[in-house]
Amino acid sequence: MVFSSAVFLFIFLPVVFLLSRVIPGIRGKNILLLIASLLFYAFGEPVYVLLMIASIVINFTAGRLLVLCRKKAQAQLVAAAAVVLNLGMLSVFKYTDFFLSSLNQAFSLEIPLTGIALPVGISFFTFQGLSYVIDVYRDRSLCAYNIVKLALYISLFPQLIAGPIVIYHDVADQIDHRQTNPALTADGIRRFVIGLSKKLLIANTTGRMADLVFTASASQLDARAAWIGAVCYMLQIYFDFSGYSDMAIGLGRMFGFQFLENFQYPYISSSIKEFWRRWHISLSSWFRDYVYIPLGGNRKGKVRTELNKAVVFFCTGLWHGASWNFVLWGLWHGVFIILEDLLPKGGKVRKALGHVTTLLIVLLGFVLFRADTLESAGLMFSQMFTGFAFTLQSDALLRDLLTPLNLATVALGALCSLPLLPWVRYKAQGDGKGALALRVGSYALSAGLYLLCVMNLAGSAFNPFIYFRF
Repeated sequence: MVFSSAVFLFIFLPVVFLLSRVIPGIRGKNILLLIASLLFYAFGEPVYVLLMIASIVINFTAGRLLVLCRKKAQAQLVAAAAVVLNLGMLSVFKYTDFFLSSLNQAFSLEIPLTGIALPVGISFFTFQGLSYVIDVYRDRSLCAYNIVKLALYISLFPQLIAGPIVIYHDVADQIDHRQTNPALTADGIRRFVIGLSKKLLIANTTGRMADLVFTASASQLDARAAWIGAVCYMLQIYFDFSGYSDMAIGLGRMFGFQFLENFQYPYISSSIKEFWRRWHISLSSWFRDYVYIPLGGNRKGKVRTELNKAVVFFCTGLWHGASWNFVLWGLWHGVFIILEDLLPKGGKVRKALGHVTTLLIVLLGFVLFRADTLESAGLMFSQMFTGFAFTLQSDALLRDLLTPLNLATVALGALCSLPLLPWVRYKAQGDGKGALALRVGSYALSAGLYLLCVMNLAGSAFNPFIYFRF
């Protein structure tokens, strides 16, 4: 566990924000944010904060050594060692038990599992450290000569736990030179409230609905409930993760940082390829720049290109979790990416059908993603397509799902999955009375949403972030 939502919102964040305004000079502000970020992580992970510090020291040392290297072979050795150490730490803490349990199942062994706890956010800060070392290997001018600067980049609390994955050269200048003003602060607060509302008002409700379905017994589950559960999880994971990204981007703006967008309304995509240009953009970009392109990208023939994509999506699935469900989820998307390359391009009709088929492919993939085991995923798939035996038990589950609040939340989630906010922002940019009214209304709406979130926090203990696991 990290800070509870209430402690974060009403104590930690206001104190750090006010101190950042009082402390003079960018160096003092950076030290404040570094201390706050380490405290934020140490509050729930007091031992594993040492792991993060070790990651910082390893990557800082590797960067400095790369600058000192005079021969390419030396630089390659340093970079390779840093990559091995980073991936080694990630593998030990995230994949050891997965590897052992897979061996046990494959060869009927009884090797005891380690029970190592997964440090929160380890995949995110490990990938940031990796990208820094690789970038310095490619361009030594990107080296950080101040360990505080690199430590702040890796540990910065707004995006530490669940992204977006930030690339060092995107924020290096902002760490040294950033400005805050009332307009940026107000915009950041509004963006933070939007993210918080996505999480508390939509993701939590649809998450409870999904949990009812995915934990239901075979006798309770029929086609109606299975499809509702799949749709609810599809909404939950989008509003949970995009909500956290919105909060991170908003908090960044409050402290003077401009993080790149991580979601661009992925459920309007007409292809799986487009979906991955809109979904978890920072992760897709990371794998493109640090795995796909180094493997050869599309420069070594058609077969090699598709193989490279398969490798990327295998890694994408494995990055999300130490389970074959996640690996198969990644490969599921990889297969359809490859099929889209091989099939002939279509016209308007195919594009229209593409929206439907893309949503269906994504939805079925998320069943694999959410299910605790391959067996439970198989039960869900079976009931979705063959579960037409309706019983009193399945009727009771359906009544629990289809409450007025649940139905209204699902409808709101579906509506907010569409790009309505960009349209409102565009209309609010003008100088007329209508634009002014939209701007004023947006802040009034944010205030109202914030009050709803506070009331929700006061009455609910169900606030898990899905991507905290990764």
